[in-house]
Amino acid sequence: MIKRIFLSIVTASLLFSCGDNDGKRILSQSVGNINNVKVIVTKAQWQGAIGDALRDVLADPVYGLPREEPKFSIDQIPPEAFSDFLLKNRIYLQIKPADSASLTIVKDKYARPQTGVIVTGSSHTQIANLIIDNEERIVTAFKGQELVANQSRIKKALKKTDSLQKVFGVRLNFPNAYRYAEQKADFFWMRKELKRSGNMNITVYEVPLEAIDKDTLTIKNIIRMRDSIGGKKIPVDDGRFITERAFSPYLQETEIDGKLAYETKGTWEVDGRYMAGPFVNYAVRDEKNGRYLILEGFIFSPSQDQRDNMFELESILKSARLR
Repeated sequence: MIKRIFLSIVTASLLFSCGDNDGKRILSQSVGNINNVKVIVTKAQWQGAIGDALRDVLADPVYGLPREEPKFSIDQIPPEAFSDFLLKNRIYLQIKPADSASLTIVKDKYARPQTGVIVTGSSHTQIANLIIDNEERIVTAFKGQELVANQSRIKKALKKTDSLQKVFGVRLNFPNAYRYAEQKADFFWMRKELKRSGNMNITVYEVPLEAIDKDTLTIKNIIRMRDSIGGKKIPVDDGRFITERAFSPYLQETEIDGKLAYETKGTWEVDGRYMAGPFVNYAVRDEKNGRYLILEGFIFSPSQDQRDNMFELESILKSARLR
């Protein structure tokens, strides 16, 4: 009798642990490497039009890297294998046969945090077209999830930023693996050495609003600004740190801490030397203080993959909070 009561209590406890106060399941922590997406498709789908569409969307090259790297690393999983541990992957895309075509983004279905994309259709062609037509939506959903995941990882061991907040009135979340290479009244430079070779860098400075707003040639003004300041502040031997002249950087508007920001991505080089790498620059319009706060990340890591390192820099810069 006592044994029966004990088992009942244990069973009730287990059932209770599978739900929260609202009766919902308590989900386990999601897993997965940054920018790695599980694609749940059959072998026939993967080798046909659906697979081609998925590769076009998910493995499209990242802009601004010195050598070609895909937006996401892809693992193809057959539907019958999508169970147990694989259900916990942070981002996944699943193809399901159905009479009607649809593309649905689901959150936290099997784990938390998690973003899944479910694509249905009655034919390979219909599904492939749906994937292509929704490229921006798919990539934005996955990148948004990965940004949050990366920022959560970074928060586990943060560097103190009191001096940065005092000088520029900005808080940045970056790991204590970075060191301060420069701390001046007009320029901060943080650096992290990479295990294999090279380094990752963050610079912070400010310019007057008119430095970028003086005319409609925004990209030209940003290039002129970063070449002027970077050329003076980033020390290199026998040359100047500038924007690579052979390729025009990519510019788009975004927001950081609720403020308009210009995001510029491209390649830097040392004028006169065979030395280059990718950069991402955010010019945050801080009208209250009559300035643009400039947040830039760049990498020097020849012959190494740089996608995930650049994504780390983006995650750090987008964590900026201005006072």
